[in-house]
Amino acid sequence: MTGLRQKVGNFPGVTVEKKLGSCFLPGLGQCDVLDLPGAYSLYPRREDEWVSYKQLMSPEDGRSIDVAIVVADASNLRRNLLYVSQVIDLKIPVVVALTMSDLAKKRGVRVDVNRLSREMQVPVVAVNARTGKGLDQLKSTLVQVLNGGKPGNDFYPINELADEALGEIKTVIPALGNYSAIHHLINHERFDLPQSTQQRIEEIEKKYNFNHTRIQAEDIQKRYQKIRVVMQRSVEEENIEKKKLFSEQLDSFFLHHTWGYLIMGVVLFLLFQSVFWIAEYPMNAIEKGVGDLGGYLSGVLPETWWSDLIINGVLAGLGGIVVFVPQIMILFGLITFLEDTGYMARISFLSDRVMRRVGLNGKSVMPMIGGFACAVPAIMSARNIENKKERLLTILVTPFMSCSARLPVFTILTSLVVPNEYYLGVLSLQGLVLMGLYVLGIVVAVLVAYVLQLFIRVKEKSFFILELPVYRQPRWNNIVVTMIEKAKVFVFDAGKVIMVISLVLWVLSSYGPTEKRNKIEEQYAVLIQQQPDKKIELEQQKSSDLLSESYAGIMGRVIEPVIKPLGYDWKIGIALITSFAAREVFVGTMATLYSVGEDADENSETLREKMRAARKDDGSVVYTKATGFSLLVFYLLAMQCMSTLSVVKRETGTWKWPIIQFLYMTGIAYVLSFITYLVFS
Repeated sequence: MTGLRQKVGNFPGVTVEKKLGSCFLPGLGQCDVLDLPGAYSLYPRREDEWVSYKQLMSPEDGRSIDVAIVVADASNLRRNLLYVSQVIDLKIPVVVALTMSDLAKKRGVRVDVNRLSREMQVPVVAVNARTGKGLDQLKSTLVQVLNGGKPGNDFYPINELADEALGEIKTVIPALGNYSAIHHLINHERFDLPQSTQQRIEEIEKKYNFNHTRIQAEDIQKRYQKIRVVMQRSVEEENIEKKKLFSEQLDSFFLHHTWGYLIMGVVLFLLFQSVFWIAEYPMNAIEKGVGDLGGYLSGVLPETWWSDLIINGVLAGLGGIVVFVPQIMILFGLITFLEDTGYMARISFLSDRVMRRVGLNGKSVMPMIGGFACAVPAIMSARNIENKKERLLTILVTPFMSCSARLPVFTILTSLVVPNEYYLGVLSLQGLVLMGLYVLGIVVAVLVAYVLQLFIRVKEKSFFILELPVYRQPRWNNIVVTMIEKAKVFVFDAGKVIMVISLVLWVLSSYGPTEKRNKIEEQYAVLIQQQPDKKIELEQQKSSDLLSESYAGIMGRVIEPVIKPLGYDWKIGIALITSFAAREVFVGTMATLYSVGEDADENSETLREKMRAARKDDGSVVYTKATGFSLLVFYLLAMQCMSTLSVVKRETGTWKWPIIQFLYMTGIAYVLSFITYLVFS
């Protein structure tokens, strides 16, 4: 409708928040189009259903809905018509967009669109969202409805169920129709109404002994009785009990109780192998290009503070961003491929059995998989989990999933401590380690969920109901667009943070207490004069000592005693502090610190080479296998993201859970990193 590029998954529960776009309608000009989360009924249970419900019943921004486009699946028409009938009875002009007609035909279902329109007394337009077929007709139908139309008759006369109570509530709120009045009786506590009105509705409920559950059940039952008649008159269904769709045949294999789990493991294995395997070549090219540019600039620019800022501040920070764009694009491209084909929903289904044993359910898998991209939207998507305890547990463990912000950290550390070897010519050892990190995050999340569910006392039954989409050919243009959009988000959103922190770090690393730095300058000036043949080594040592006595060096040395048992030096300590703003800042921090610590020339080393050659004060190598794996585990498990903590506070409504989450994640990270360091030492 709008032409906007919006991320919509191929399974229920992804679209949590309202989305607004703009659409041109002939004769009416630009119109606002509000995309609401999907629902099956106007009796909401999930948080995302409440978003749609409130907007239909009582728009939060005060803007009335001119027309509602209700999307109905032709292959599941009986279930979808319930929602259509309910929206009709809200007295909102309705146009039904009928989708999935091709799938319905394969299932032996043929819908007479014109007859269905007459029976429902609203326009029905068949559309294909993938090809755009029917969209022009949908727009012209919308124009006709907006120009002409008043809402039609009730689909079902709800006043038969509670006539007296409805009559009295409409004297309290005169603008209500019959069906809106019923919903105000049932859910008035969730509406923004004056206290006096709330009390008056409570009195009406008591006066007429208004039973919410009975009215809701009878309403749905009566509607389905009429829908059955509508279906008989407008839909032809073949006897398809023995007819098995191709999707169902595939599911007998992909959802097999043994093979299904094996296939899922292979799919995830190939996902992480590809991130290293395909991205290696563009990453090497970008890394070399940035290094060559730094060497060139150092040769042509004068030796001043501003040239140092450009080379060791701006360029070093920029290099720490763009080098990881190929991996970000590949990861999101593959995840979008799995979503578009419909397989991601199968992962959720397969995971339900395991999840229930630790206090979660299959729907928890969607936010957890989303956590591989970013914990912030992933935690927000947990709103589609009806059970409060399971929703809270999901929110608390989702940050253990290795988000894309950790990927640059994993990549550079893995390349330092894991040989770039291949087994059988294709299996990357570094890719295997990367997959192991992701698996470890999942295992820790499951174990923590099991422990936390023993302490969170919320007794509420939970059910796992998931509509499995049919397998479809992926929309390749959608995959490409997603890859480009995610790369732009990483470069421009995360990049802003990285650049700002890189520049601040350059200042903190280049300046410090004047007296101490002057002494170092004087000391090395004398040494260079005495030993001119060792000028290069002395200059490098002077840069290292100046960095140590900079403001950044002082910060790192303050926390060094705490992190020394993990094998970290004070430079890593600075990175731990700065990367709390965003995990990926670690790489920019290292790039800045190691660039400031030595002069660039035409043979400038890459960041990985500088880190590999880094030495502690006692002359020992910084990034040993023990330190590297310890740091990988720390970044995997620690809560180092301010945005995640803020969204947890927003979703839980209290600072209690973010504080608990920060403490136990940091504690687990510290303990397991310490154990890792001891094991590999």
